[in-house]
Amino acid sequence: MSLAEDRLAPDVRALVDLISSVFPDLGGTVTDAAEARRILAAAPKPPWEPPAVGSVEDRTIPGPEGAPDLPVRIYLPDPGEVRGPRPTVVFLHGGGWAICDLDSHDGTARGLCREAGAAVVSVDYRLAPEAPFPAAVEDAYAAVCWAAQHLGELGGDPGALVVAGDSAGGNLSAVVAQRARDEGGPALALQLLIYPATDMTQEWPSLAKNAEGYFLSASHMAWFRDQYLGTGGDPADPRISPLLGDLAKLPPAHIVTAGCDPLCDEGQAYAVRLREAGVTVTEGYFPRMFHGFFGFTEVLEDAREALSAAAAAIAATVTDSTPSVTDPAPDTADGGKNSGEVGGSAG
Repeated sequence: MSLAEDRLAPDVRALVDLISSVFPDLGGTVTDAAEARRILAAAPKPPWEPPAVGSVEDRTIPGPEGAPDLPVRIYLPDPGEVRGPRPTVVFLHGGGWAICDLDSHDGTARGLCREAGAAVVSVDYRLAPEAPFPAAVEDAYAAVCWAAQHLGELGGDPGALVVAGDSAGGNLSAVVAQRARDEGGPALALQLLIYPATDMTQEWPSLAKNAEGYFLSASHMAWFRDQYLGTGGDPADPRISPLLGDLAKLPPAHIVTAGCDPLCDEGQAYAVRLREAGVTVTEGYFPRMFHGFFGFTEVLEDAREALSAAAAAIAATVTDSTPSVTDPAPDTADGGKNSGEVGGSAG
């Protein structure tokens, strides 16, 4: 791609090239998910400290009936910085349903916890192809139900339960919101969808427009789709393509999209369809950003702006009173654990 054709912000090209250089060539020279995960685990770590929060705890919660327990990582804000009731966010990481984990998205979960003054439950759902659709959906819904039952333990406002995720996690968040409505499940105050995959039944124009050169590629997307759907997944199933579901009476949504992302069009289409169904939607559109930019708040102003708006949407769900977030303390309350691979969220 020539510089004349490059639509990225000028200070972003070097970052995209760097993370692309250490990311596995999914669907090309790398076709095995376990190998892809090994490559990601060996990638260099970011040179910055992750956002400080009050506490971080790894634990397990019950999985769906007949399935293994679910590992989760629970982030709580510093009680000295946040006063009053807090939102609770169930966070579902991206990675094409096949890669990434709690560590790869540690920085993003911390950022949401810190900026929104929220309890964040980050979920290590089962990955494809070992556990194809609908395993991730079942795990995600089980985690939301658990969080709803443990809001008191988490210090959460009972009316401020949020489901959030990026990319594949955004897909799962949208699906969980529909399922909770249909099954009389937990009442959700917000769905935060960060460049979500919403429709696997067609190739949206942005997939061709951004097929190569912007980190997430069309070949990556095809590989992710094959891993997740396996032999029994129907792309037209609303649990795979939430754009095709009934969108009425869903919780409000905040949707983040990036102009240099193969998923841009379907994320924006989901916002349009939600509004047509009477759902309140706010959006953050960043025309010169790429898929995964949200995970780079330390170096990208657009990422900081996107996080700030997402955090504001989360904080606004508190019903009793708005949490008061004071200026952060200069040192880390939990030791500053590193936030995972270079490349942030993917897929």
